[in-house]
Amino acid sequence: MLLQGFVVGQLQANCFVVGDEATREVMVIDPGDQAAALVEQFTQRDYRVTAVIATHHHLDHTGGIHDLLTALPEARFLMHALDYPAIAESAPSATAWYGHAVTPPRAPDRLLGHGDEIVIGAHRFRALHCPGHTPGSVCIAGEGAVFTGDVLFQGSIGRSDFPGSDGRALIRSIREHLLTLPEDTVVYPGHGAATSIGEERAYNPFLVDPERTLGFDPAADGD
Repeated sequence: MLLQGFVVGQLQANCFVVGDEATREVMVIDPGDQAAALVEQFTQRDYRVTAVIATHHHLDHTGGIHDLLTALPEARFLMHALDYPAIAESAPSATAWYGHAVTPPRAPDRLLGHGDEIVIGAHRFRALHCPGHTPGSVCIAGEGAVFTGDVLFQGSIGRSDFPGSDGRALIRSIREHLLTLPEDTVVYPGHGAATSIGEERAYNPFLVDPERTLGFDPAADGD
């Protein structure tokens, strides 16, 4: 499997290119910024981008999608329906905190739901709807890897203090949809270094003892 990571933007988000080594067909996950530079890299590597996927709506993960789709008109845009409208809602604030203006991308060509299959060349992946960080967060799993956006990090989890976030839902999503993956599954998060499901299951303090680290029992109903 072809796998290449790029760190983009002033918030240092991970953009991943994943696909078929033989055919050079790839999907681009979370092109949050620097679209022109990404296109140049794709051209140099002879990547054929057929899908652009947003794991969630935050601009550090979606800010480059419009420009990337404009440059690569054959690529399809995929994300969850619950998160797509929020890109346009947050775009007016982009210059203040993101560093430059952002044009929201066109409507997705395909809305991703839990369990939906994504085929890239000879490789198959599944979308896992993992709400909590945002209502429409998705992780992309397959081929011994999972791309988690801002749901799960090395030694940490996504923030749940944003509008639309839900800490209990986030822990439930991780437990039900990520920790059930094989322990040797490599976790490629939206920021920072890669890890594994087994490592996070055993040592991530937010998963081992969420009552202490987060101050609530994720199994209990919220107030």
